[in-house]
Amino acid sequence: MSSIVAGDGGMGRAVAAALAGRGTPPAAILGMPADPLAGHEPGRFLGADLLFDFSQGDAVLPNLRAALAGGIRRFVIGTTNWADDRPEVAGLLVDCEASAVASASFSLGVMLFARLVEEAARLFGPFAEYDPYIVEWHRRTKTDRPSGTALDLSRRLIAAHPRKTRVAQQIAHGAPAPEELDVAVIRAGAAPGMHLVGFDAPGESLEMRLTARDRSAYAAGALIAADWLRTAPRASGIHSFDEVVDDMIAATRAQSAAATAS
Repeated sequence: MSSIVAGDGGMGRAVAAALAGRGTPPAAILGMPADPLAGHEPGRFLGADLLFDFSQGDAVLPNLRAALAGGIRRFVIGTTNWADDRPEVAGLLVDCEASAVASASFSLGVMLFARLVEEAARLFGPFAEYDPYIVEWHRRTKTDRPSGTALDLSRRLIAAHPRKTRVAQQIAHGAPAPEELDVAVIRAGAAPGMHLVGFDAPGESLEMRLTARDRSAYAAGALIAADWLRTAPRASGIHSFDEVVDDMIAATRAQSAAATAS
């Protein structure tokens, strides 16, 4: 099994390092092509069975087209800001009987943290005095704001909360409406990533925080997603990392039950 990494930035290099640590370094690490809209030559992907895409939003679709033409049928997509191209990406995967796991974050900690946020929103939601909020802090050079992870946490919290319906728009003056979830964004220094979700009431405040020390957890999760795609046939189209985590939890519970029974 041979893989290729699209994107030679911090995450692409972290995934390549994780692969090398396994003794299976990627066949290639691709930077941006000379013509981003045209994408890479399909020949660059020949002989590989899986593509890790950690490039940039407008490169996801061209990378997918080229990789499919080169014979790849498994994809792990950690790039953000390609929502407009998602329907076409999904259609191409189905047409070519290919599968992808796509996520704004491949950190297991982030995925489990998100489930805690959903449960907290359900528990605190009925009590109007507890007002939820999100704060995220990343390095100064990170361009997307809020982060993909913060947006995912926002969607999950709003879906589980009975009184929040949308994210508040960032404006110079004025308080958010009661039904709006406020998301604060910090871009400063070299922090690899911090997400904080809180519920504040007049007499007390509860906060849950997840802080990344480096990119290794994200890279490890990307490899877990790749293993999931390779270990069994998967339905064509786009899968969420939640599916991968669900299977991991189910397998762990099954092993525990078997051990107890024996």
